[in-house]
Amino acid sequence: MASPSWAAEAIWWQVYPLGFTGAPTAGPTGAPPDGPAGGPIGAPPARHRLRQLERWLDYAADLGCSGLLLGPIFAALTHGYDTTDHFRIDPRLGDDADFDRLAAAARQRGLPVVLDGVFNHVGRGFVMFTRALADGPDSAAAGWFLPRRNPDGSVSYGTFEGHDQLVTLNHDEPAVAGYVTAVMNHWLDRGAAGWRLDAAYAVPPSFWRKVLPAVRARHRAAWFTAEMIHGDYARYAADSGIDSVTQYELWKAIWSSLNDRNFFELAWALDRHDGFLGALTPLTFVGNHDVTRIASQLSDPRHLGHALAVLFSVGGTPAVYYGDEQGLRGVKEDRAGGDDAIRPAYPADPAHLPASGWNVYRLHQQLIALRRRHGWLSAARTTVAHLTNRAVALQATAPGGGTRVITLLNVDDRPQPFPLDVSGLVTAETLGPAAQAGEPATVPAHAWRIIVTRPGTTP
Repeated sequence: MASPSWAAEAIWWQVYPLGFTGAPTAGPTGAPPDGPAGGPIGAPPARHRLRQLERWLDYAADLGCSGLLLGPIFAALTHGYDTTDHFRIDPRLGDDADFDRLAAAARQRGLPVVLDGVFNHVGRGFVMFTRALADGPDSAAAGWFLPRRNPDGSVSYGTFEGHDQLVTLNHDEPAVAGYVTAVMNHWLDRGAAGWRLDAAYAVPPSFWRKVLPAVRARHRAAWFTAEMIHGDYARYAADSGIDSVTQYELWKAIWSSLNDRNFFELAWALDRHDGFLGALTPLTFVGNHDVTRIASQLSDPRHLGHALAVLFSVGGTPAVYYGDEQGLRGVKEDRAGGDDAIRPAYPADPAHLPASGWNVYRLHQQLIALRRRHGWLSAARTTVAHLTNRAVALQATAPGGGTRVITLLNVDDRPQPFPLDVSGLVTAETLGPAAQAGEPATVPAHAWRIIVTRPGTTP
């Protein structure tokens, strides 16, 4: 499905708000389902941390981003993906007024806000789950979940990937579809522009076919991207009606091909990527809230620019995960608290960032500016014009055969002359004066270059 026009060429700044704002890792322990409009009885007062993001909107816009992709902001028990109330802002972050302020401030800067919807599972404090536990497995509330009787006669409920605190929703239950539809419309009414669908790979695509038409009928310009770690991306998009998927195949190929000095892997992934572009506009990235940061993932720090050059010169809707634009490091670990290193707190405002990261910020600015000058790259197919283990030339051509953008990557210890006809092409972006000098088709050791059609050149 084609993305809404505003989203087709978007460049996202992705933020995990609970980490970014330094919120405590544990939220309120749950509350009775009845309460005043301001929140459940006994709920803690809101801490207005979400307002901290307002001081970073100009920073994101100056980076060149055109949208804000938020991690979970709704009431939850711990990390945000164990939601207990989708209609309520997590009190660790603030309240409805804080969201309204943020959405309005972002819109003023041309940054539509996309929210993270966790609709595959909920936390154990979710009101319908507590009701199911109280009323039993044959109750209407239990129909929202997947109860099963164990051999000893006890009852348990299906969970997400073995995580006992994440209770899987029953996506065949009409009340669940109605609830998700209502949640989506509620926040789109309040100023959100779209939804990231967490763990969509675990949700039957038919569920979205029940939900999205009712949402689109009210919000025709809304954008929906699905988290797909594995599976048939194009088929899922076609069957579900979503606009985009997270491109984990390309993410892995970018850093892995650089570490292994094996650009055949990248070429293979880009060939598959081009196939997806006929059906959807994938959400591309080199980092997010669930993976080791790209600065830590790469075995050779000289290759960070290579990874970014690919991200911003191939088809898709690229996202920059907060901190990556400053070159932050962080390793994801498979343990309790293992995500903390990749979800750090940011300072009060950009002026308090360390000086050491601004060169990486400026590199992102340069490449994003190139991307925005050539917005057609979002749908561009990539041709591999030259390929060895340690050198690759990736060519994209504008519709109608006009402008060409060629990304040249060299991870060898020697300069690489690319056997390409570069007449009419000039260097657009590269790293440092050494790489800038010389013939456009010759790239120094462990360097990269993007060359484009010279303005005024007739194709």
